Amino acid sequence: MQLWRHSDSVRRGAQVGLGHAGAPMRHSSAAARHLAALPPAEVLYADLDGTLLGPGGSLLTGPDGGPSARAAQALVDARAAGITVVPVTGRRALALDGETRLLGLRDYIAEVGTVILRAGRRRYEWGSCPADLRAAAATPRAALDSAGALDVLLAAFPGDLRPFLPWDADREGGHLLHGRVDVAVANAALSAQGLGWAYLVDNGAAGGWPGRRVRAYHLLPRGVGKAVAVADDLAERGLERSQAAACGDSLEDLTMAGVVGTYFQVANGHGELGGNAFGVPGAMGHGFADAVALLVAARGR
Repeated sequence: MQLWRHSDSVRRGAQVGLGHAGAPMRHSSAAARHLAALPPAEVLYADLDGTLLGPGGSLLTGPDGGPSARAAQALVDARAAGITVVPVTGRRALALDGETRLLGLRDYIAEVGTVILRAGRRRYEWGSCPADLRAAAATPRAALDSAGALDVLLAAFPGDLRPFLPWDADREGGHLLHGRVDVAVANAALSAQGLGWAYLVDNGAAGGWPGRRVRAYHLLPRGVGKAVAVADDLAERGLERSQAAACGDSLEDLTMAGVVGTYFQVANGHGELGGNAFGVPGAMGHGFADAVALLVAARGR
């Protein structure tokens, strides 16, 4: 999900076939049977870093670090089959405005579900943000700042928590921080100041702080997240969850399984699978390509 994190591998049961130009393509028979019982997928919600993108956030780099066009070809295949791909990412909305165009995509869900762009219209998920703050603020981040949520955390952990620059700059939905703190203590500090509607979320191992082993954190309004944003986006599109799929690598990504018909976890992902959640054999962009191949095949049945 993030550029700075390396995930663990997951189990890889699959069948082997052929993809473009004879490239290996493994299909999960269980996922194929599941898809056969659903209407064709109209939209695929896909995490970016660690899922659609390879090492270093590159579309044209395979999981092994070598050149690969499989993820790019999968985007072409999805578009040709009439499947809309929507990135769902922790990245800044400001960056996504250009990055989605480069990928040939129109819409996105950014900043862990707090910013949604669809059909050229931008809107925010406010979660549990109080109505008075929401009415006075232009963005969820502005509401957090006006309430002093970031100041509370920085005062509670002096020298141990700071904005994760440059990636925190110009965010609209919340703050991206890094350091080493106890999340439970951080959220207790927010609640003690009457800010229980805001919370700090551990986003995994991070870098950017020389000489220290640190983690990344999101400061957000409670009640937001990728799954909430995906559910709202589907409603706006007039689609049922059975007409949607999602693909990711992180535990936050796995929450999307609860609001779509089918969830695919790439091989470098982690989290318990079952029900409508299936592993695909490929890692990173190759796993995204595996998911697209399954969806395209199901549409052609």
